[in-house]
Amino acid sequence: MDDFLFSDEALDEVNEVVQGSWKVIVVDDEPEVHAVTKLALSDFEFQDKRLEFISAYSGEEAKQVIQEHPDAAIVLLDVVMETDDAGLKVAKFIRETAKNNHIRIILRTGQPGQAPERQVIVNYDINDYKSKTELTAQKLFTVVMSSLRSYRDILSIEQSRQGLEKIIKASRDIFSTHSLESFIEGVMQQLTSLLGTVDQAMYATSLVASNPQDNQKKLVVFSGRGEFERSEGKAIEEVLSHDQLQACQQALNEKTIVYRENYLFAYCSSEYNHNSMLFISGIPKHLTDTQRHLIEIFSQNVQLAYENVQLQSEIEATQQELVFRLSEALEQRSTETGNHVKRVSHICYELAMGYGLSKREAELIRLAAPLHDVGKVGIPDAILNKPGPLTDEEWVIMQLHAEKGHLILKDSNRDIVNTGAVIALSHHERWDGSGYPKGLKGEDIPIAGRIVALADVFDALRHKRCYKEPWSLDDVVKEINAQQGKQFDPKLIDVFNQRIKEIEDVLVRYPD
Repeated sequence: MDDFLFSDEALDEVNEVVQGSWKVIVVDDEPEVHAVTKLALSDFEFQDKRLEFISAYSGEEAKQVIQEHPDAAIVLLDVVMETDDAGLKVAKFIRETAKNNHIRIILRTGQPGQAPERQVIVNYDINDYKSKTELTAQKLFTVVMSSLRSYRDILSIEQSRQGLEKIIKASRDIFSTHSLESFIEGVMQQLTSLLGTVDQAMYATSLVASNPQDNQKKLVVFSGRGEFERSEGKAIEEVLSHDQLQACQQALNEKTIVYRENYLFAYCSSEYNHNSMLFISGIPKHLTDTQRHLIEIFSQNVQLAYENVQLQSEIEATQQELVFRLSEALEQRSTETGNHVKRVSHICYELAMGYGLSKREAELIRLAAPLHDVGKVGIPDAILNKPGPLTDEEWVIMQLHAEKGHLILKDSNRDIVNTGAVIALSHHERWDGSGYPKGLKGEDIPIAGRIVALADVFDALRHKRCYKEPWSLDDVVKEINAQQGKQFDPKLIDVFNQRIKEIEDVLVRYPD
């Protein structure tokens, strides 16, 4: 027969705290109750974790402890303390003020008649109601065990809910990535969010073997972080240790996720690519079932996101190449040098970023800049390629190319084409208002037109034309600075001077 838990004999407090324990808050104004509660549950263990006891001796102290320990699993709460309803007020505080719906509240009373069970259960969000006289050591063990199971299940549901939110957010963030360079960084950020800590990551994908007789696809590092950061393009056999390679091969063969002590390999697949692998190291030693499930979902989303980014990049690169090729063909018709439009495009990006435009705005100008002279398609070759000065009539015809280019490109639903229309119309305007076709002045000239005007002149002066030899860098810089406030935006000239090294590097990358 069980002995009653409470007796008149005072016992020494047991203050054993185990790391990774379940927190139990004991709220009672009698020190003996704290002591015997700890003693009765001193050998309690649930899911390899012991109990950590936190004591409070009044209702007000209990409120403070509840706020300091929001992760507590159970509160053993006395009803009558400094007032007859102090415990009931604490229960109300926990649910309504602290907004803690996870902790299990076990109400204990030595005077059941003072707080009738039915009334308390109906009016207060508690989980159990016990009389101290009936709460034997065995019954206390039982009620704590059942409460911890409920708390564990509530946490599991909550973690699944949070995990689902994180998966949705992670998928959204990665699928919104349009840069292959930022892809792995996005993966790492989301993995850190899911797992709490990640040291290194590597994404390897399959390429057709260089040997035509070898039909297999081999994994190479696409992107990485940590020690894999500079491993892009290398075969995984070159960058993985023997043990890691074995784990990777197992994941490939079994098409699954293989966990090791502090790292994992996650097999990724889709209908387009059947051999991809995500490697993560520095993961928590003990992953929950929820975390493992989230990794499984995430690894599949990573593969789809990678292919989405790859497709997006391929489309953008194809569009850009078509624009470059058509624009270069047009420039060659007017005896411009090779790669002129590419150089102007990248110089524009440097100037736009230095001017303080957003990355998107700078990228938009970079992509649209090659269209700046598209209107020349309507100018006769005799005028376009005339080596000597143009007559007044010829000059009027030549000036028409700005408006012709605008007419060709305007009213598009695409931002790049619309920006090209603006550039075509405005890049011959001058800061002092003496340009064409509208005679715009100062900041009335669109910033895209101002930037392309400077980039176009710089590249034209630095390279050979049918009517002139290339100028030296010093002479070009001197001439452009002389046009500050006349032909060019003064602030833009300051940016030009600050970024002249980056601008010259563009010329090196794209020579004639």
